[in-house]
Amino acid sequence: MSQNHISFDNTAIAFQSKNNGELKQAYFLFKMMNNPTLVKFGTHAASIALNLRLPIKGLIRKTIFKQFCGGESVELAMPTVNHLLQYKVESILDYAVEAKSSEKEFDHTRDELIRIIHLASDRKIGFISVKVTGLARFELLEKLQAKQSLNTTEQEEFRRVSDRLREVCQAGATKNVAILIDAEETWIQDPVDALVNKMIMVFNKEKPVVYNTLQMYRHDRFQYLLQTMPIMKEAGVIYALKLVRGAYMEKERARATQMGYPSPIQPDKATCDKDFDAAVTVCIENHKHMAIFCASHNEISAKNATNLMRLLSIEANHPHIYFSQLYGMSDHITFNVANAGYNTAKYLPFGPVKDVMPYLIRRAQENTSISGQMSRELKLISEEKKRRGM
Repeated sequence: MSQNHISFDNTAIAFQSKNNGELKQAYFLFKMMNNPTLVKFGTHAASIALNLRLPIKGLIRKTIFKQFCGGESVELAMPTVNHLLQYKVESILDYAVEAKSSEKEFDHTRDELIRIIHLASDRKIGFISVKVTGLARFELLEKLQAKQSLNTTEQEEFRRVSDRLREVCQAGATKNVAILIDAEETWIQDPVDALVNKMIMVFNKEKPVVYNTLQMYRHDRFQYLLQTMPIMKEAGVIYALKLVRGAYMEKERARATQMGYPSPIQPDKATCDKDFDAAVTVCIENHKHMAIFCASHNEISAKNATNLMRLLSIEANHPHIYFSQLYGMSDHITFNVANAGYNTAKYLPFGPVKDVMPYLIRRAQENTSISGQMSRELKLISEEKKRRGM
């Protein structure tokens, strides 16, 4: 497939999937979210109202949920999946239910993930997203990270965690659905890395089935990538990674300050961008034995990656290289990259409104903290409204 010139200012392509009503609604929502005070109050009020069982689900469902989520179940998300496919944009199904704590809930999440894998396979959907904290108790992972000895009961509990993840990955391997495992907070990430790397060793011998996620706003992740890559290469497996900037920055800094240890976060945005782009470069240069999701909302990173692929004469639709953005955001990157022939996927969360609220709150808060992100979305939507004569 030819690699065409990409312009991220082409709003006709960026918003081709939205009709006038949807464009107006997106404009209204991003205008609201551009106000940090309003976001802080709104998310707090919504959480309280849901906990008090006040009838606001309908309002949430029609606004922020509709913008950032596919539906309340995987079946209800299918029209969105099919709609995106019309524009050559695939979906990464994300069962966005998190922060569970009982063995029964963890088993239920495993069963639900396996059911979603089977359904995804039947519908020719190639990816699902998995959080290890949906399969394991947070405190257990904390204890492992702190290198504290586990008692017999906890050892058995951790064996069940490993078994659950293995069963999910096995289902993915059997059904040809890749498993993208999310990053977690720094104070539980080490045992998550160890678990995921174990799965990569088992399932990635012939193709990328299991992907780990590296948050490049951590100052140690580029070094981690350089250390882990030769181990995977020597083992003869495809080292598959989703590269993101990160999702827990404020929480990480606050905890580091409170507990008196050095912040794990990069000193500034420029250093984070440098490490992200360096990691993407390493993965693309080694694409024969690596696979990558360049999961970025940064136009420069997307442009750098596509330029490097052209420079190295790597075909645009090489199965080891994907670009990805969150559903409901950065359509100017997603749809323009897809239109130029590159593999592209939207990260598509789904689940009951109440269960998805932590995800939605994170989206709202995270994006108000990114300098200029919402105003960029607003500017592009405004331009498209003007182009359509709205």
